[in-house]
Amino acid sequence: MTEPMLFRPLSLRGLELKNRVVVAPMHQYAGQQGFTTDWHLMNIGRYAAGGAGLVFVESTKVHRAGCGTVGDLGLWDDKFIPGMRRMVEFAHGCRTAIGIQLGHSGRKSRISRPWEGGRPLSRSPEIEALAPDWEAWELVAPSAVPAGPGAPTPRALGKPEIAMLVQAWADAARRAEAAGFDTVEIHGAHGFLIHQFLSPEANQRTDEYGGSEANRFRFALEVAEAVRSVWPAHKPLFMRLSVEDDAGWTPDSSVRLARELAARGVDVIDCSAGGMRGGSSVPPGYGYQVPFAEKLRREAGTATMAVGLIVHADQAESILREGRADLVALAREMLYNPNWPMDAARKLGADGFGLLPPAAGWWLAKRAESAPGVEPSTYRDGHAAV
Repeated sequence: MTEPMLFRPLSLRGLELKNRVVVAPMHQYAGQQGFTTDWHLMNIGRYAAGGAGLVFVESTKVHRAGCGTVGDLGLWDDKFIPGMRRMVEFAHGCRTAIGIQLGHSGRKSRISRPWEGGRPLSRSPEIEALAPDWEAWELVAPSAVPAGPGAPTPRALGKPEIAMLVQAWADAARRAEAAGFDTVEIHGAHGFLIHQFLSPEANQRTDEYGGSEANRFRFALEVAEAVRSVWPAHKPLFMRLSVEDDAGWTPDSSVRLARELAARGVDVIDCSAGGMRGGSSVPPGYGYQVPFAEKLRREAGTATMAVGLIVHADQAESILREGRADLVALAREMLYNPNWPMDAARKLGADGFGLLPPAAGWWLAKRAESAPGVEPSTYRDGHAAV
């Protein structure tokens, strides 16, 4: 059988990924005043040990006011570096590359965790016990436009604050380098701050950061330039975009922005969708966001990462073989099966056991050799749902 493209190495600048399976950043909402906990080490660790080529730590905030919930992680201070470094060292011990997504929630800050309702928080003794710096947790955005009906109105950022936030992204990237991360992803999607600047609905500014498309691009491009200026030249830089949202941002706008980002040193566009008004702008289904990665790859000439209900091995392989994306990223399917890369490799005829640390891979290879007729509990052929 031809070697699966999914398990061919891929070089991005000076980083070589052992395969093209990526674990997408997934909010865990388990931080404590911005610090990592044992949950994060366990969660990242199980993906690193499961055979993925690259694992992303969830959206980590570059400024205190950018935290979405009381459980968000932070990298706005050097005090957060040791906890991040611990995850990096574990991933590298598993021969897995590790990245971190850097973001700011903007007007979607200061809400309860999703399983607690995702509603705006009010100051209370209970909340202050979890967020003693409540005064610093201010709702800010490009414009004083609420996130939706009944949502609180954010304060519009002044131009000096915009410059401060651009620098905050650069400072967080420096800390990510100090922690040893292999790549950084700038979060410009899902209705968060950068996406708010891009949006003709959320951004009602009349200065050089609002109005025309070029002006609305400005903040995203300044952040990318600032991060690239401090991020080592041999390490790749990703950026996540909502290629299409439900509020006037279009795939053609994303193509134009992607070209500008590439010219400023962004190596891969992580192609998602939706989030400006809360939900997806495309009906969910197998591979439902893959066409966005295909469009940007073809029309912007940039490397792309496909996301969105990529579930089965042959589905992921088809996306790569058909040239629709350069990488495939899985999120909740990895929660379901953290050993998905190994499982996918076996289904595609490759040696998946070799992807794992020997403390796991050796035993599984031994079982396969001694009991060749036994199928793992996760085994199924799947189907090419593209």
